[in-house]
Amino acid sequence: MAERFARLPTAAKLLLILTAVLLPIGIALAWVGNTGIQRADAALDGRSEDVARASAASVESLIARNALALRVAANGALGFGPDGACERTQRSLTIAPAVAQSFELESADGKPICSVGTPGGMDELEIVPPSDIRVRIAPDASAVALRVGVVNGMATAIIGVRELRTAALETGRRVDSLVLRDGAGELRLIGPPPVPNPDLRMTEWPLSNGNLVARVGVAHQRVTTLDRLMLLLPLLMWIAAAIITWLMVSRLVIRPLRRLEHGVSAYRPGEGNLDLPERLGPSEEIRELRNAFSRTIAQIEDSERETTSALEGQRRLVREVHHRVKNNLQVVASLLNIHGRSAGTPEAQAAYAGISRRVGALSIVHRNHFAEMEENRGISLRPLVTELAAELRASTPESARGLAIELEIDSLNTTQDVAVAVAFLITEIVEYAILHAGREPVEISLRRTSELTARLALSSPVLVPDEDGDSEKLQFERIVGGLAKQLRSTLERKLGRYSVDLPVFPAA
Repeated sequence: MAERFARLPTAAKLLLILTAVLLPIGIALAWVGNTGIQRADAALDGRSEDVARASAASVESLIARNALALRVAANGALGFGPDGACERTQRSLTIAPAVAQSFELESADGKPICSVGTPGGMDELEIVPPSDIRVRIAPDASAVALRVGVVNGMATAIIGVRELRTAALETGRRVDSLVLRDGAGELRLIGPPPVPNPDLRMTEWPLSNGNLVARVGVAHQRVTTLDRLMLLLPLLMWIAAAIITWLMVSRLVIRPLRRLEHGVSAYRPGEGNLDLPERLGPSEEIRELRNAFSRTIAQIEDSERETTSALEGQRRLVREVHHRVKNNLQVVASLLNIHGRSAGTPEAQAAYAGISRRVGALSIVHRNHFAEMEENRGISLRPLVTELAAELRASTPESARGLAIELEIDSLNTTQDVAVAVAFLITEIVEYAILHAGREPVEISLRRTSELTARLALSSPVLVPDEDGDSEKLQFERIVGGLAKQLRSTLERKLGRYSVDLPVFPAA
């Protein structure tokens, strides 16, 4: 068997393999189809039962409507006495829709008082107490008689076969047989069909609290042999379509695409030209795809070379600009330090030192921006604030040499504009603390508060949010308030703590 299978053509092998693979699926689909047929039979059974139930319910609704109308009319009429009771009852029943107009009024002991129409044989019915109802087949088996008990008597009416048949058929569905029974007699409303139907399904439904029983016959529909074949036809069509599709796709699409895929996968940029197969079958679209690959890769290589050259030149230019700016700022800071040491008055020395700190802060921002340029992640605030704090501690005067700057900084990145405002804000507050709090420690905290914001807080005993300070304090408040506005936020001033929100990049 193995040798015979090996000698078969590849197409035959794959067809046999596909047939073996599809066999369990075919069995499953056949089972699903059989299950569908069974469910269809069950649905048809339920439909037949629904038709019978609806017909019986329509008949019961007609009887209940007549009983209610007769009770209301007779109770009101007998309330004024037996004289003229039938006329009053008839007037009440005339305005009630689909209610029988033949009735008889009786006294409490069953003696007739008056009648309208031809009820006939009502004396054979049993006496009914007030608030009770009795429904029976009329003695002559031509209608349904219902008797209701009212105050001071009873009322009896008949509902004819035509009204009952109309009610049974008002559902709009076909009913083949309908018989009403009360234990002593029966009344046939519909059928039986002239030709016996072996598929006639008979069901019984109690009516009027069990006074009557409706025996309803509905032709039971079944799934035919043709329907069964139609349910299983998708299985055969699916198998045939799978085989045909496999043959066409395998020969016209899959094989050429795999050859094209191997050629593209073997290509390595910078190691030679793209070598794609020339013969790719009869499909013109696949040949066009091969040519499009060749043109696109050639364009990508040319564009990549141009982009790499331009990017390298731009990178060198930007690196040189930032390097020169950083060096120039450091030169300015050094000159300010030299002139500050030779200044004649303490005020001049303090002024030189303040300017030097701000220039140094700007230099630190440029240095950190230059360091982060290669990864394009913005400026990292943690090393920037750490370096700035070290620079500020190194530039403190003799009176504040023991100043401690405590840092709690998250790893955050932001833009250069935000970094400049943050550096200047920290410099202003720390310098104010150096000049007015001496050796009191300064705490700097930077914590992420959301995906796109962080909160910068500086704590020092010298930070007092009073509005009636001296001119130096007022100038300090204006400066830090303006720097907070550059961060598009409001400076929150609390005793010993100033804080502001600033934008940051999302976490990587």
